[in-house]
Amino acid sequence: MYLKKALKEFTIIRNTIFWIDIVGEGQNQDAIFARPFNEKDAFPQKLTSKKYNIKNNFHGYGGKSYTCVDFKNNFYLIWIDQFSKAVWFQIFKEISSNDRSQNKYLDTVQEPRQLSKSIEGNFDSSFVISEKNFLYGICEINNRDYLFSLNLKNTKQDINLIKKFKNFAGDLSSNNSASLMSWIEWDSPYMPWEKNELFFAQIDFNGEIKKIKKFSNNLVNAHKNVSFFQPHWISENLLVCSEDSSGWWNLLFLDVSEIESIFIKKRVERNMIEYGAPQWVSGITFFSGTIKNLFCLAKKETNFILEQYKDLVCVKELSTPFTEVSDFSVFEKKVVLKGYGSDFLENLLEIDFTKKVSSNFFEAINFEYIKYCSKPESFWFKGFEDKSTHSFLYKPLIERFRKPPLFVRAHSGPTSFFDGSYNSEVQYWTSKGFFVAEVNYGGSSGFGKVYRERLNYKWGIVDSYDCKALALELLKLDLVDSEKVVIFGNSAGGLTALNCLSYGSIFTAAICKYPVIDLEDMHYNTHRFEKDYLNSLVGDYAKNHDDYVNRSPINKINKIKKPILLFHGKKDSVISYKQSLEIQEKLIRNNKYSEVIFFENEGHGFKNIENKEVVMQKSQEFLKNALNI
Repeated sequence: MYLKKALKEFTIIRNTIFWIDIVGEGQNQDAIFARPFNEKDAFPQKLTSKKYNIKNNFHGYGGKSYTCVDFKNNFYLIWIDQFSKAVWFQIFKEISSNDRSQNKYLDTVQEPRQLSKSIEGNFDSSFVISEKNFLYGICEINNRDYLFSLNLKNTKQDINLIKKFKNFAGDLSSNNSASLMSWIEWDSPYMPWEKNELFFAQIDFNGEIKKIKKFSNNLVNAHKNVSFFQPHWISENLLVCSEDSSGWWNLLFLDVSEIESIFIKKRVERNMIEYGAPQWVSGITFFSGTIKNLFCLAKKETNFILEQYKDLVCVKELSTPFTEVSDFSVFEKKVVLKGYGSDFLENLLEIDFTKKVSSNFFEAINFEYIKYCSKPESFWFKGFEDKSTHSFLYKPLIERFRKPPLFVRAHSGPTSFFDGSYNSEVQYWTSKGFFVAEVNYGGSSGFGKVYRERLNYKWGIVDSYDCKALALELLKLDLVDSEKVVIFGNSAGGLTALNCLSYGSIFTAAICKYPVIDLEDMHYNTHRFEKDYLNSLVGDYAKNHDDYVNRSPINKINKIKKPILLFHGKKDSVISYKQSLEIQEKLIRNNKYSEVIFFENEGHGFKNIENKEVVMQKSQEFLKNALNI
């Protein structure tokens, strides 16, 4: 019997959908499954039979962990296995519908084979296959990224390092013949969404790199910092990506017929629309398909739109009810995606555009709406320097108090955002009579580059100010109880929350998970991907050392007398739990209701369901005492 556990990473090739799910009792064993498109009730075929931990740890945060390529009339399945620390490979062929036995849709052409030797490093899954049976990819070894190749005919081979990148690289892709490749690179002191470079390479018949060219254009990136997002080939010579030179990630079509003279085929410039997002993980997809049928996602205000392009012309734009989209994949006119909304949970959609798809297609879908929930309301207020700042408000579902307590939530990142998707924690608190506000403080994504850059050199100032400004605005509107204002923050949001307690007396208490407490410690000890993140958020460490000290909550703990509840995992590689351990005694001494709770087997972001239940239970007990309710 197949029990759905954690279906993720959906891909469509021809008429087959692939995905990953957990198998076995533990959380570390996965398998790749398949079934026919638009047959959700079909029993899945398990493709990977051995024990694998199919996972991508590239740059610390990982991303998609396998690739399926339609190659030589077969399915070439390539995945990253953490048990063997290697790349694996298997070939399948499609079984005709007439010959299918029960629950079997693909036949094995070649048994699974470990392509690479184990490495002390990380692979990305943006794999490319050439006609000469070479597999190309990007790996991370000893704090440096490399372009590598493997021979698909060999087993447990040393990876052939072709190019050593200056620092970071990602988003490897190629045209169908693999005669042209592309990737992005970025270097200190920038994060990939702040500034990166788009590169192209010409590959000769023997699979060797013949020429490498960096894209530079006066209209785009010759004179300013620009971030390119998801270069994707739509024909042998045409590539689509997005770039943010206009202040928004907008579409850019490039002609690479001559690598020495790459030119812009078309630009689509639209304000208030984002065809991209910060590249925290690899494999984020906003574009999929070919020049004949290219489908693009974009964030428009608080919801996504889906566009269809034919020969670079937009022929259809569909509004969706989705506040978040993942697992976007296209083959010809078949579209697969997972959508999330404010009043429904994750939905897997399989759309066949060979049939007529009307402009109100999504309105006709009968989602399983959650009737008893508080829906988010967009609310704009004046934040730091009187700039218009966004938030979502969730009103209480029951009248339990004369005036409801206010819970202000600061998101992580800090280059992240709240999108209004259904959140069980938010709904739990509103069902108990609390008013919840989610703050997209200056620096949040989804509102353009200028909005995102508000936080530059001002982390610990703008974010905390905006949270306080929203709370004051809601108090001014007489919507909440001024004596019961609590701030929540995880990771970077923890720094925001703890700093809020030291700025005046408006906040009554704080609850934080794995918070950033010490910016100096983060500068020296965080993982490679975020090593230089603080350069733009706070400033150069040597020149701005005082800011690192002054904005670190660890240096203000003695002044904070209000109750604080902290949770931290002892396997956190991003923010060491020792930061929370260091302030534990001081917090408890400053307020009898303060508490610090550690989880032995959690990292940066809690996974264990039982631990999540402990967090909610402890939070409830803490608030009962801290707010006297």
